Amino acid sequence: MSSALRSMANTVLFSPSSSSPSSWALKRGLGLRRVPRCPNSLGRALRRSFVAAAANSPGFANENREFVIVGGGNAAGYAARTFVEHGMADGRLCIVSKEAVAPYERPALTKGYLFPPDKKPARLPGFHTCVGSSGERQTPEWYTEHGIEVLYQDPVVAFDGQKQTVTTTSGKILKYGSLIVSTGCEAARFPEKIGGNLPGVHYIRDVADADSLVSSLGRAKKVAVIGGGYIGMEVAAAAAGWNLDTTIIFPEDHIMPRLFTPSLARRYEELYQQNGVKFMKGVLIDKLEAGAGGRVANVILKNGSVIEADTVVVGIGAKPVVSPFEAVGLNNSVGGIQVDSHFRTSLPGVFAVGDVAAFPLKIYNRTARVEHVDHARKSAQHCVRTLLTAQTQPYDYLPYFYSRVFEYEGSTRKIWWQFYGDNVGETIEVGNFDPKVATFWIDSDSRLKGVFLESGSSEEVSLLPQLAKAQPLVDKAKLKSASSIEDALEIARSSLKAGSAV
Repeated sequence: MSSALRSMANTVLFSPSSSSPSSWALKRGLGLRRVPRCPNSLGRALRRSFVAAAANSPGFANENREFVIVGGGNAAGYAARTFVEHGMADGRLCIVSKEAVAPYERPALTKGYLFPPDKKPARLPGFHTCVGSSGERQTPEWYTEHGIEVLYQDPVVAFDGQKQTVTTTSGKILKYGSLIVSTGCEAARFPEKIGGNLPGVHYIRDVADADSLVSSLGRAKKVAVIGGGYIGMEVAAAAAGWNLDTTIIFPEDHIMPRLFTPSLARRYEELYQQNGVKFMKGVLIDKLEAGAGGRVANVILKNGSVIEADTVVVGIGAKPVVSPFEAVGLNNSVGGIQVDSHFRTSLPGVFAVGDVAAFPLKIYNRTARVEHVDHARKSAQHCVRTLLTAQTQPYDYLPYFYSRVFEYEGSTRKIWWQFYGDNVGETIEVGNFDPKVATFWIDSDSRLKGVFLESGSSEEVSLLPQLAKAQPLVDKAKLKSASSIEDALEIARSSLKAGSAV
């Protein structure tokens, strides 16, 4: 099993071969049962009847009641665009969000948003969805123009599946016909008793968090980044752009342990060190200690070492926000809300997408929960298309991860790597990281399972998902003897052609 997705279960709780998005119903005491699908015309008539009744029902705070999206992140923005594309948003769609701003491309928060003021940092409205996929920039005005009701800074705190309502923090009761849960994740935090809430200690999940960190970076002298994964590596790269004394602290032997091989990690660690970033590996945090003014001043390690820091960024993972939707059914193995291959939960009319959804990962025949913007976008689009059309194809996702760092003005070396597939099996590394390096994962049957590429051309990058999806048989000896990245990719491409000819 993949080390990157090690915690994923092998059992799919919903059949990926379900023939119809509307063919499941909840049978009390017996779980899911198959029921005959209504003819399209009858289904539409029933939905129109329900929506008319809901629209005329008094006592609800939302005007748009046919579709309600809970959550205002990436998935909500892409779902809204899909509703608009199908002409089903105007007067029908309501989004309820805990944030003060319209949905945006969240990856920017640990990348361009943290650049110093003199290095053209990203700011809203520049990265509202859906600019991350070359789509239209959906500003607050965009939602208004398309008749979409958005409730800001009012997260949902209660859910009633029988009455088909949700209740917000302010006490608003919202009615829905179909509900899409896109609540995402929240940052894992250190307990207050070990200094997790001290001034100067930061966690990043939203714009407000990023604004607070930018303010700290502007007056910081020493920065400690706790965690050697995505958040840690991207924040540390940004801090280097501020010319700050920066230390990354983590318990593993090398950075990005869920994906990088030791050899690959060493290359990136050396690059970070060239940019002034220091590493503390294989160590555990005991506590965060405040200084005389109450602000964080030191990171105390279990081994007794003390690292001075007036700004601490904690990036130790995230957990799915399932509350208050526990009743729809959770997955205890990978976390999150269990859905089928169309993102339907166990309750009719309730869907879950993005980071919070535990879904059948068809290509590897296991259940997965993927915390990545690519999945957030695609799952939202697939869910809405299923809801609005006769689409019956199961979601067939190919795991994809990427990172971009050191992209600010004046940087001597910009980094952009991409990975597709599953990092399981033997690895073959090609290239000298000047600037390219590639790693291929090959299983015991000589099938290519995953591929990683740094600084690839657009043509090279476009080949990666084809390889990971097809999983062709490759000649390991040839790949090991490849003289260059280009040579290695051509060997893999030839394997792909040979497989299609069989």
